[in-house]
Amino acid sequence: MTALKNKNGSSQDLSLRATKWIGTSASLFIHTIIFIIAIVLPYLKIVPMDEVLLVLTTVVSLEAIYLAIFIQMSVNRHNESLEEVEKNIDEIQEDVEEITTDVDEVSKDIDEIQEDVDEIQEDVDEISKNIDEIQEDEEMEIHTKTTLEKIEQGIKQLSIEIEKLKAEGK
Repeated sequence: MTALKNKNGSSQDLSLRATKWIGTSASLFIHTIIFIIAIVLPYLKIVPMDEVLLVLTTVVSLEAIYLAIFIQMSVNRHNESLEEVEKNIDEIQEDVEEITTDVDEVSKDIDEIQEDVDEIQEDVDEISKNIDEIQEDEEMEIHTKTTLEKIEQGIKQLSIEIEKLKAEGK
């Protein structure tokens, strides 16, 4: 509204104030008093009826003309304001469409990230299986070494006993 005052000057300001004032109770009261006075003056024989009616008709006609002009100025100002609002709404709608597009893209990215996370989880599960297999293989290897060591000790013992038996039999 400030931009309109600066652009169009005091006539816009005057029309705004006039249309605001005309629509008040004070305006209604003042107009009623003026009409009552105008109607009473001829009865009090202060001014002849013809002159009162002529002046009253002229004043009312001029007031109606100015009021129509002020109202049209107000309508024009509101139309300008509505055009600005339409532009703002169009810009907001474009922004909403861009945001919707961005949200769709982010949603696609999230889906892709979820797929990557699922693949990584599968890889982690596979690695975990491999680690379990490696641990089992290491345990088996340790068991095999232990068994071989026992067999070797048993063979050494047998070998010692065979040597003792050979020595005794000679």
